[in-house]
Amino acid sequence: MKTQVAIIGAGPAGLLLGHLLRAEGLDVVVVERASPDYVLGRIRAGVLERTTTDLMDRLGLGERMHREGLPHDGFHLADGERLIRIDIGALTGRQVVVYGQTELTRDLMEAAADRGLEIVYEAGDVALHEVESDAPYLTYRKGGRLERIDAEFICGCDGFHGPSRRAIPAGVATAYEKIYPFGWLGILADVPPCEHELIYANHERGFALASMRSEQRSRYYIQVPLDERIEDWPDDRLWDELATRLGPQAAAQIVRGPALEKSIAPLRSFVFEPMRHGRLMLAGDSAHIVPPTGAKGLNLAASDVFYLSEALTGWFRRRDGDAVAGYSRRALARIWKAERFSWQLTRLMHRFPDNDAFDRRMQIAELDYIASSEAAQTAIAENYVGLPL
Repeated sequence: MKTQVAIIGAGPAGLLLGHLLRAEGLDVVVVERASPDYVLGRIRAGVLERTTTDLMDRLGLGERMHREGLPHDGFHLADGERLIRIDIGALTGRQVVVYGQTELTRDLMEAAADRGLEIVYEAGDVALHEVESDAPYLTYRKGGRLERIDAEFICGCDGFHGPSRRAIPAGVATAYEKIYPFGWLGILADVPPCEHELIYANHERGFALASMRSEQRSRYYIQVPLDERIEDWPDDRLWDELATRLGPQAAAQIVRGPALEKSIAPLRSFVFEPMRHGRLMLAGDSAHIVPPTGAKGLNLAASDVFYLSEALTGWFRRRDGDAVAGYSRRALARIWKAERFSWQLTRLMHRFPDNDAFDRRMQIAELDYIASSEAAQTAIAENYVGLPL
């Protein structure tokens, strides 16, 4: 098989890129190791920046997102005693939309056939070849046969553990990584949220987050040590801990219910640069990971895809080599700013094992400053709602 662009990974980054390139008339094939049901079964982020919603609207795929998504004009920081509201609508003139990554992915998947976007699911043993040449190709196994796709460019949207990043020689790239000494224990339950906007809570017992997927489905998290076991957290214990950490105002509104899903996710910051090697381009989690504090993961993938679609369209329309060469630099400039915001918010809201009494008082002082400073709130709001492309 031959195509102009081969995309590895049918998550939101790969599908969004595929749709944007098809909208420009380019030939695209997406290969995905998993089944469609498995892809949709991933429980992921749900806060969309304007960048992401604008791309869905540009593709004409935003109707269900606007109908079922929850527009938010703000969010809260909590210090155990009070809720500090960051009014992103008043401070920036923009909103975020709560719409689950699963639903966004479903919208992109269901539109693929009508838009002529070919997706090969359950493609095993994907391997990249000759990415430094003008004729890269990839191979995969399906139905017991080895298949090959020749392309002018290969785009790796296959996540942190996919094969794309590993196809770039270690000597030509640098990986920057920070592993955090804790994880997030999450619970998903069919109960109404305790607050109609997100709450990020700093408590002496550790961080907590009150989030939602809809008006009747809530997502909560607490900070736990990396060696914690889910079995040690029956539902009642987790609900009790959430009520303590979120503070009395939120606790009074918590509706408890049985867990639909519970999991523990480690936190890391990771950036791989450059994001291009020869005819191989990386986007999304294959090139960077952010802590979920600040809701940047999916939105960074969307901004990568925006830059990458422009670069590839420039190449195929005008043979613009500068656009391709400049992709990594453009994407990384925004990535590092998002990494800074997520790292900063993580440091502010979590308890680190090496924190002492002084560190704790610094967190309290910072939150008190944010509560009283419009300038500080504006800086947070600008980053949370998404910096300009």
